[in-house]
Amino acid sequence: MNVAIEEPERLGRTELPDGRMLGWAEWGPQDGTPVLLCPGAATSRRLGFGAETISDLGVRLISVDRPGLGASDPMPGRTLNDWAHDVRHLAEARGLERPAVVGYSQGAPFALACAAAGVANGAAIVSGTDELAAPEFADALIPQVRGMVEAVVDDPAAAEASFAGFGDPETMWEIAVAGSSDADREVYLQPPFERAYRRAMAEAFSQGPAGYARDTVLATGRWPFDPAGITVPVDLWYGSQDASPVHSPDFGATLAGRIPTARHHVVPDAGASLLWTHAERILRSLLHRTTGG
Repeated sequence: MNVAIEEPERLGRTELPDGRMLGWAEWGPQDGTPVLLCPGAATSRRLGFGAETISDLGVRLISVDRPGLGASDPMPGRTLNDWAHDVRHLAEARGLERPAVVGYSQGAPFALACAAAGVANGAAIVSGTDELAAPEFADALIPQVRGMVEAVVDDPAAAEASFAGFGDPETMWEIAVAGSSDADREVYLQPPFERAYRRAMAEAFSQGPAGYARDTVLATGRWPFDPAGITVPVDLWYGSQDASPVHSPDFGATLAGRIPTARHHVVPDAGASLLWTHAERILRSLLHRTTGG
């Protein structure tokens, strides 16, 4: 399947109350329904999705760099809840009201933090990193991932330093491709997609590896919010061919059981790349559940 990737239509930075700047990219009509993207691991605001459908759906897609990545200023020691506060201020400053959020891969806990805090009016979690440190997954993770989770829980600072030690765009690209299914490599290795993906990775690491390292600690450790307390609609999307060991051991089934408002979708023959291969379906469902459209 050929995937369309387009350059952002608008780029900018917004100042937060503490003086930090958040970098963002936008696609679609400026008066469209706002949908805020929390990108995947080690990527930046530049890698959007749904280029062929967002204008038809009337979606204003806003992808935001987390602190320390891309064009966003760092915030040492930040938490998932801090991200929800940042998004609240960004939404107020840019007139987004309560946007819907999409969390892809490692962006999933950041999107769920927004949903839990009432910052978002709904969420779509796509190929999302689950709460791997939760007791439910104690025996479900492969040894390498189990070791990573235990390292984060036991000594977060040491784990963060370790992640920073090997984090760079080339390594992350190699890990992404090597750990992918055939269905995903067919997408990732399309020349236009590979160029866009690798450019987003290069931008994400433009300030060094600290932002990626902090993200990984936050996503891998225990989450500071209870998914059971989320009251806005949540769609969980996974592809049955998703081979990533750091997404969800059961394709979101446990997470769906923890979120009272969740709808759980497992798409046959799709992989982790279904954010791009099934963008219209994901966005239509999100819009229907948040706006009735």
